[in-house]
Amino acid sequence: MHTRTLGQGLEVSAVGLGAMGMSQSYGPNPGDRDEMIAVLRSAVDHGVTFYDTAESYGPYDNEELVGEALAPIRDQVTIATKFGWDIQGGQSVGLNSRPEQIRRVAEESLTRLRTDRIDLFYQHRVDPDVPIEDVAGTVGELITAGKVRHFGLSEPAAATIRAAHAVQPLTAVQSEYSLWTRDPEDEVLPTLAELGIGFVPFSPLGKGFLTGTVDTATTFTDADIRHRVPRFEADNLAANQGLVDHVKTLADAKDVSPGQIALAWLLAQQPWIVPIPGTRRTSRIRENAAATTVALSADEHAELDTLAQRVGVHGDRYNSTHMSYVNR
Repeated sequence: MHTRTLGQGLEVSAVGLGAMGMSQSYGPNPGDRDEMIAVLRSAVDHGVTFYDTAESYGPYDNEELVGEALAPIRDQVTIATKFGWDIQGGQSVGLNSRPEQIRRVAEESLTRLRTDRIDLFYQHRVDPDVPIEDVAGTVGELITAGKVRHFGLSEPAAATIRAAHAVQPLTAVQSEYSLWTRDPEDEVLPTLAELGIGFVPFSPLGKGFLTGTVDTATTFTDADIRHRVPRFEADNLAANQGLVDHVKTLADAKDVSPGQIALAWLLAQQPWIVPIPGTRRTSRIRENAAATTVALSADEHAELDTLAQRVGVHGDRYNSTHMSYVNR
């Protein structure tokens, strides 16, 4: 796999790995920890060197899993984690990006990740009660101390990106972006291009929808976040089916998977975009990594660019509470 460069010269694999689903959110958690460790390590064999986790995943379990898996190959990989949620009694109950909280989370994450530095430290969601300048300054102090290498934000508005970057240069912004979630295109992506900041799309496969494995007959357990996402309600899935049908048709014509088409489209958007699809299976890691070899013609790319607008995307990507946390 080739590499790509985010802001501040951070070089990573062109496709990363989002580890969240190995600990939560997509149905019953895997029972075999050793199996998940093997999957994480196998990703390096397929050229993946960029791993994404957070203290809130689990909470804490995912960082511990990633730390154990990658400790033997720590110098071969880039690890991103996140701060910003107020975790009480094992649940995220709100936001907390006060400077003392950021410093505490950094120390605890370093321990769980079994490392002496966090390669990329994101604010998980913008906290309206803490000036972004204070957040950026605190992460800057951690960078000066050698505990953090790079600073990132997740789901911020363009104005917030500018304010943070003026205090501590940003390496990456992470937001949801895919063929059916195009929100960053109007303001965030142009801002990143102007400032030289990389972009890391999470849920680049539409939480599984763009793989073609989800339809109106699919049921989700209470442990699956899609059970509470409006876009995955049966009526909305039926309305959105035309989008994934088009992706499937193009995938069949190229003898690749729908997920590879979705990733190839993202990779073709900008050279500083690095998607982080999640999975629990080595076969999917292999498939996702191979998306870097899928070429789209100018006509195919243009057709995909307008697909969401032509077909229409029905349903919000989060419930109302979590929608209130993004783009601010």
